[in-house]
Amino acid sequence: MNKKIAITTLGCKINQFESAAMTQALEQQGYSFVPFTEKADIYVINSCTVTAKTDAESRRLIRRASRMNPEARVVVTGCYAQMAGDDLLKLPGVNLILGNTEKKDIVGFIEGLKDEPQAVVSDISKERSKERTPLESFAEHTRAFLQVQNGCDARCAYCIVPYARGASRSVAPPEALEGMAAFAAKGFREIVLTGIHLGAYGLDLDPPTDLLGLMKLAEEQGVVQRLRVGSVEPTEVPAEMVEFMSTSKIVCPHLHLPLQSGSDGVLSRMNRGYDTKLFRSVVDALVAAIPDVCIGSDVIAGFPGETDEEFAETFAFIESLPLAYLHVFPFSQRPGTPAATMAAQVQPKVIKERAEKLRLLSERKKAEYAAKFVGRELQVLVQKDDGGRRGLARNYLTVQIDGSEEMVNREVNVAITGTKGGELIGRIKA
Repeated sequence: MNKKIAITTLGCKINQFESAAMTQALEQQGYSFVPFTEKADIYVINSCTVTAKTDAESRRLIRRASRMNPEARVVVTGCYAQMAGDDLLKLPGVNLILGNTEKKDIVGFIEGLKDEPQAVVSDISKERSKERTPLESFAEHTRAFLQVQNGCDARCAYCIVPYARGASRSVAPPEALEGMAAFAAKGFREIVLTGIHLGAYGLDLDPPTDLLGLMKLAEEQGVVQRLRVGSVEPTEVPAEMVEFMSTSKIVCPHLHLPLQSGSDGVLSRMNRGYDTKLFRSVVDALVAAIPDVCIGSDVIAGFPGETDEEFAETFAFIESLPLAYLHVFPFSQRPGTPAATMAAQVQPKVIKERAEKLRLLSERKKAEYAAKFVGRELQVLVQKDDGGRRGLARNYLTVQIDGSEEMVNREVNVAITGTKGGELIGRIKA
């Protein structure tokens, strides 16, 4: 019980949430935690497998853990463990491989660690239910991420995640609301709803519901001060959701809409199920209903077959949209996906150049969006980072403020006086 554990997390917010839940469960059993950079008795790597690069990063962390303490036990879980458990088990120093289903029972597995390496990975495609993962604390202190959905039924050509996470399955509304209330009771002012395919929330339940229904229940019951919705596919933002967001007192005016490409030809090859016309119509509807809305997006640079003309279409399309920021992903061949074996793979040098152009466009978009708020007031949640001298506005802009440690976790009105590198500078109103 006195053993020291170090956990590191790769990948998405779902993995971050699950790492926090594993940490809490182990702490409750008396285990102590140290940073992953220090000597520990047990190292846990919560892996990602979205690209071949993240696979390599997981292997690097395994080797690093073994070097820091050759006597340590190394546990690997997460999506890479789910997809390639037998291969990982062959790596020197690895003692235990846990699939995504098994990670919730990590306490029992660690307490039962054997000298002989073992892999415990069930067939996640058979998973059909999703219970709320008990979690009452989060490292960020002011904002908490709540997983209400897992798995994905889509089959985008570049993505391995449906095979690593299984079918879409949702936490029932009463349990999701219970999770929100638990975080709120611990003092968290903002809750971020997360999922692998969040827009599919509730469709698998009996009776079926949807993400909008959950948002409305949260508002009606007043369980949280600020509610933020994570990434939602453009095909899953109905007019009713836009209308509700425009009048809600708790839902933040921020939505992340994955685009992936601004070329209809590339979108078709990606099997994304929409075109640029639909994407633009969703963005236009959001801006018309919520003029100050923050809309972010994902874009992949260098998808197989992407010509110079198709990249130019993507760049021009994004440039024409009122987006606030981009998450840019250079295409990486992921074995096991259709895209990995498609013809006309783009040269790495070209991918890198296109990604850099998109990142520069993102910086410009972020600066333009931030500049709109100079001379105005925003509601800002003061954060622990930098001793209360930084906060997050409801529209997802970071604000440098004249706060203090005593103001952490309070939402205050801030007069915006300027911008700096895509962030805002403001003064707390008396």
